[in-house]
Amino acid sequence: MRIVSVLALLIALFGGYTWVVLNWSYSTGERAGYVQKFSNKGWVCKTWEGELAMVTMPGTLTEKFEFSVRDPEVARKLNESMGQRVSLHYEQHIGVPTSCFGETQYFVSEVRVVELPDAERAAPPPVIAPAVAPQ
Repeated sequence: MRIVSVLALLIALFGGYTWVVLNWSYSTGERAGYVQKFSNKGWVCKTWEGELAMVTMPGTLTEKFEFSVRDPEVARKLNESMGQRVSLHYEQHIGVPTSCFGETQYFVSEVRVVELPDAERAAPPPVIAPAVAPQ
């Protein structure tokens, strides 16, 4: 009977710790860039994992931001916005006890498509007037 009580207490403590770690975040923030990799992977626990390429200035090296997504609606929005510049709102959860919740500490909770500044937008193609032969 005593072993069962100790085992139940350990399971309750582990469950409580997991709940606390997943519901209180260490930090929150925003990252902007282009999602270059996003997939649902895992042997037992399928999680959405992605990689954001952040470009500070044209012509510079990109910095990669790896993230996890727990909400299926956020995963759907991310899939729809592939190839567009996006802003990701994330929460950092340190000490998550298992990778069944995500492979990274950064959990994306919101996705926004970001308009590019005028200087970064591609110029529209020039309009070429049809040539008129002289008469």
